[in-house]
Amino acid sequence: MSGLVTGEAVVVDLAIARPATRALSLCIDLLVEFIAYFALITLIALIAGDDASDSLIVGLSIACGVVTFVGYATAMETLTRGKTLGKFALGLRVVRDDGGPIRFRHALVRALSGVFVDFFTTLGCAGFLTAMLNSKGKRVGDILAGTVVLRERGPAAPNPLPPVPPELAGWAAHAELSRIPDDLAHSARTFLSRYYELSAPAREALGNRLASAVAEYVSPAPPAGVPAWAYLAAVLGERRNRTLRQEQGRPAQPPPPQWQSPVSTQPPMPANSPTNPPPPQSHGPTFTPPS
Repeated sequence: MSGLVTGEAVVVDLAIARPATRALSLCIDLLVEFIAYFALITLIALIAGDDASDSLIVGLSIACGVVTFVGYATAMETLTRGKTLGKFALGLRVVRDDGGPIRFRHALVRALSGVFVDFFTTLGCAGFLTAMLNSKGKRVGDILAGTVVLRERGPAAPNPLPPVPPELAGWAAHAELSRIPDDLAHSARTFLSRYYELSAPAREALGNRLASAVAEYVSPAPPAGVPAWAYLAAVLGERRNRTLRQEQGRPAQPPPPQWQSPVSTQPPMPANSPTNPPPPQSHGPTFTPPS
């Protein structure tokens, strides 16, 4: 298993493809490539006839090899976002290190490295040894391209975040959030998703501790009197919204009005919360962000 951290600070557990599975997938792809290669060679021989020189035949053979063994993998993985026929058959997919879909440059680097480093020039020794020694099963091409091969399965959907409190939307829109470590953001997200599973004293203490830790990486400081859960929801929600806008190529939204009214003491009920949550408790002291 590999914990990939997405741009929304969500750790997704995905199964790394085992070397044996990848080897079987490679065998299927090599079978397809050799069939295509010999078909091209035969076609060229029929077209050229007996009058073609040896140097021309050799040059065309090399060109066919490049088109077949590099072009096939590059085109397939680019068009299908990380799959070849062998990967389709065994349920594998190539993704970036952050879990996103690969693009042309990733596929090209993997294909070129596969031909000249991992398999053909080293008879597969470099690719096999690197995959066995790497914690994520990466061959040299994966290391150079920044990719990893995964076994596709349906991971459990992460618990949804509470929406950004409207009273904090203006402050969050102006806040600097890029320095927050992913593991700390994941801890805060887990706290919000399990808010109603904790006793009132535990969630107050844990929330204040997490909010204080997050506040060390966020500027400016939030308005006074903000509950810890509201501060965390505003930070993580705005972080998520910025990532979505960036991925969709949308411009930043104009900031809403600044914080004006106090935030309620209880967060909204998450979709997967208990059917009978604990009754609202009197709100204790809020966390004090660093000045």
